[in-house]
Amino acid sequence: MKFIRRPDLDPQTRIHIVMLAWLHQGLYGTMTEIANAYRISRTFLYQLLVMATLQLETLFSDDKLLFQKDHRHVESLLLLLRLEGNCSLLSIASILKALEYHPNSVGYLSQFFHNAGQTLPSTLVIPSKKLVFYLSDAMFALHTPILVTIDARSTTILNIELASDRSADTWRAHFEALADHQFFSLGMASDRGLGLVAGYQAACDMALWVADYFHEFRDLFEVLHPLERKA
Repeated sequence: MKFIRRPDLDPQTRIHIVMLAWLHQGLYGTMTEIANAYRISRTFLYQLLVMATLQLETLFSDDKLLFQKDHRHVESLLLLLRLEGNCSLLSIASILKALEYHPNSVGYLSQFFHNAGQTLPSTLVIPSKKLVFYLSDAMFALHTPILVTIDARSTTILNIELASDRSADTWRAHFEALADHQFFSLGMASDRGLGLVAGYQAACDMALWVADYFHEFRDLFEVLHPLERKA
């Protein structure tokens, strides 16, 4: 008999063939019936069985489990190096290369941290009500504002989000999201940004607002510096 390659036997069909062969192992004549039904050789049928067995043994072996544990260990190491060690992506890539961990490219690390960040909520979640004094400000990335509020005591980031603008309505929604997550403001220190102050007072109308010294001194310096230079 002449055997030819069967491109019509897609992966799902081959899996079905292996399942039939596995379920009927030891039954006289069954392998021949399966081979005839699918127009394949018994040799090919037994090859499928051997390959499937090897794959399953690899999947459920202790080595596989150890690899999975080691993979989780590497992920924990990456987060520790980035968050606690404040290492750059280039430095982490060099450390992984020295430890012979793969992959270790900067591109892979960038994608890993991006995916990790995507799984985290932008607003901290706590189980019960907490009174907090806010420190709020806006940063910029490629001319796009990032609104940030932290706890004055612990410096924990309570809410951080990429925003379309710094209007009062945007800041108000930012502070209302904190209230929805059990944070209640005792007060806030910030610069004198019109949108920031108005948004905070709209969301927390009974709370205290004060101007922070950093921005006050900086603004004072910007006023005095031209006068000193002129003098």
